[in-house]
Amino acid sequence: MSDRDDFLAWVRTALYEAELALHNGNAAPRRALWSRNEPVSVLGAWRNANGQQELDKLFAALGKSFSDCTSYGFELQAYDVLGDMAYTAGLEHTSASVDGQPRTYTLRATQVYRREDGEWRVVHRHGDTVTE
Repeated sequence: MSDRDDFLAWVRTALYEAELALHNGNAAPRRALWSRNEPVSVLGAWRNANGQQELDKLFAALGKSFSDCTSYGFELQAYDVLGDMAYTAGLEHTSASVDGQPRTYTLRATQVYRREDGEWRVVHRHGDTVTE
């Protein structure tokens, strides 16, 4: 398989499963896929984070907020791999409880990845709510 094929397979399995787990209240799989090397950052739909400590706090808070995911889908619109860097851009369609209240929403999400020791790691995320 090509680098692009390998990356896409990872996005569709490990990354998807980590996001699904987060929306069921388990942030550990998402955190495991994020780089432990600086810089890391999130410009989130609800909260931002810059650096490892803020990232840990953000993911812990998200894990406590989410539960009972009934649907999660990632509509990949664009991606590429260039050496040890990659990106994805797409729409995340989610139905889950947020702070105990059922919600359905769509986020525009762009993520940047870095290959570290042969494994893809997330290093940046930008997400915002689709309002139209």
